[in-house]
Amino acid sequence: MLKEYMTIADIAGPLVLVEKTENVAYEELVEIELSSGEIRRGRVLETWEDKAMVQLFEGTTGMMREETKVRFLGRVIELPVSSDMLGRIFDGFGEPIDKGPKIIPEDRVDINGNPINPYARSYPSEFIQTGVSTIDGMNTLVRGQKLPVFSGSGLPHARLAAQIARQAKVRGTGENFAVVFAAMGITFEEADYFISDFRKTGAIERAVLFINLANDPAIERIATPRMALTTAEYLAFEKDMHVLVILTDMTNYCEALREVSAARKEVPGRRGYPGYLYTDLSLLYERAGRIHGKKGSITQIPILSMPEDDKTHPIPDLTGYITEGQIIMGREIHNKGIYPPVDVLPSLSRLKEKGIGPDRTREDHGDVLNQLFAAYARGNEAKELAVVLGEAALSEDDKQFLKFADEFESRFVQQGENEDRSIEETLDLGWDLMSILPRSELKRVSDENVEKYLPKKDEDAAS
Repeated sequence: MLKEYMTIADIAGPLVLVEKTENVAYEELVEIELSSGEIRRGRVLETWEDKAMVQLFEGTTGMMREETKVRFLGRVIELPVSSDMLGRIFDGFGEPIDKGPKIIPEDRVDINGNPINPYARSYPSEFIQTGVSTIDGMNTLVRGQKLPVFSGSGLPHARLAAQIARQAKVRGTGENFAVVFAAMGITFEEADYFISDFRKTGAIERAVLFINLANDPAIERIATPRMALTTAEYLAFEKDMHVLVILTDMTNYCEALREVSAARKEVPGRRGYPGYLYTDLSLLYERAGRIHGKKGSITQIPILSMPEDDKTHPIPDLTGYITEGQIIMGREIHNKGIYPPVDVLPSLSRLKEKGIGPDRTREDHGDVLNQLFAAYARGNEAKELAVVLGEAALSEDDKQFLKFADEFESRFVQQGENEDRSIEETLDLGWDLMSILPRSELKRVSDENVEKYLPKKDEDAAS
């Protein structure tokens, strides 16, 4: 029989202070019974002496201090996990919301996970094809990597997230591949878009969706990515699957952290976010990876919208320190009507060299990547020069690079929302674009690859 306490001393926002407690532990689950008989849930945030700070999941509206009973359950938040979760849709607390049956669990797992021993980690190396040229060709994603997408308000990061979830695959292995998709603080329309897209394309058959709406409690928003990552760990390390985890939008998650921190009257850090924001984010991001002796892997694509497109904002800034690169969506490219508006030059995948080359993508991938990047950078410089001096002041070579930059954006960056390009199609398109430039300017590709892959347009025309 659980001991009941009726010693609530204070209620502030989603927090309840309970006094005269015994043997209460951090993160312990709590049951709150209101005078009406309604049961609400919470967890212990802090304990000291005989006091416990409890965070309620459903909020404290209607609670009366003198008439409310508190029971500490002696266990942490656990998620019932099973292979049957594939193809299902859950709320932020792991309850089914797709009108399907309850999950019969094969196990119950602490949602906070267990830290991976660094010595047990295996280095990320195998290529994951997303079907998006700017990622596969220029900022390659590899298994076990965490590669965030930095977006901005009004940019189509939701569409890109759905496209990656639909198209991502491990090539030529025949191994099980799954997507765990967690949406935090999104509107009903966005949730409907994701669910409809997954169902319409059939991608839901290999996916698990966790949906937390904007009007759901902030506490649920904090639990949602942990539920998703716990599911991913089970599928990867118990069921030997390769799992891609997409978390959107991490900014909404961090706002929920700030809200709870303010309710606790903690000393704020940068821009009002809690001082432990870096630690909290790292506990989520570092749950990606591969483990020696395990067939499965977890790859993460966190998506966050930068407030005012500011890369120095605490959320993208700290995320960049923890993760292995970033895909940046550019407003200027978006304003040109280009989808997906990925700004290639500031984007970076720090592990791309590990996932490209012979037996992974193709032997010319490194050459194509380096040459396209250099040529596009010079083309952008020529654009800036043309704005100041006029196009007539440009050299013939600069005009070629200017043409290349425009073609690169309209043909390589631009692609259809349902266009799933193989890595071979992406690389061939890169060589086709390089044929715009004089052969003398292709300084970052080997002669062997030029002979093998560069289209011989002049010879074809002459014949």
